[in-house]
Amino acid sequence: MPNRPAAPALPRRDQIRKEAARLFAARGFLGVGVDEIGKAVGISGPGLYRHFAGKDAMLADLLVGISERLLDEGRRREGEAAGPRAALDSLIDGHIDFALDDRDLIILHDRELLHLKEDDRRRVRRLQRGYVELWVTVVREAFPPLAAPEAEPLARAAVHAVFGLLNSTPHSAAPQPPQSTQGAQRSQAEPGPERSGLARDSMAALLRALAQGAFVAAATEVGQDRPTA
Repeated sequence: MPNRPAAPALPRRDQIRKEAARLFAARGFLGVGVDEIGKAVGISGPGLYRHFAGKDAMLADLLVGISERLLDEGRRREGEAAGPRAALDSLIDGHIDFALDDRDLIILHDRELLHLKEDDRRRVRRLQRGYVELWVTVVREAFPPLAAPEAEPLARAAVHAVFGLLNSTPHSAAPQPPQSTQGAQRSQAEPGPERSGLARDSMAALLRALAQGAFVAAATEVGQDRPTA
């Protein structure tokens, strides 16, 4: 058997992010101590303070960070696409990847946003508004019936409905095999995603079809509501 190079270890700060997100999602922000996060990455709790000022800073880093990443990635996808429909398809695919691969962060956003400091919470909301406006603009360009001024609320509602659909699936895909013995031990000791869920590729295809169908339905609704001449 040829030797395969070992996967590079995550930088320590990224290890802390990953374990903090996992623990916060599993037990809640208030139910996890700094010492537990340190133990999960093999350092003392006080050693975490070389990387983060505390638990509040970790939560802010996670929630602000994912909001920035979604907006930046969305803008990149929109800018590189060969037209509005291709841009919308790319936005859908990018958000599906987020929904299926960053389940802990979705849970954190749903449950723990209130624990952010006010300035950080406002920053997250501002980034989220930018992400929504990006989608609304692309949807209205992709479907001309939704470009009419009176159709803007319907386009916006469709975008929020699609976000609700995609963000409601953090436990729907079958779990990935453990990456290490430590991961295997955790998967046996702690509750994980639903094990009767669809495989990731099947779930992604289903979500893509449902999201695309929602926007087609919204555009069709506009056409049906218009008075005939």
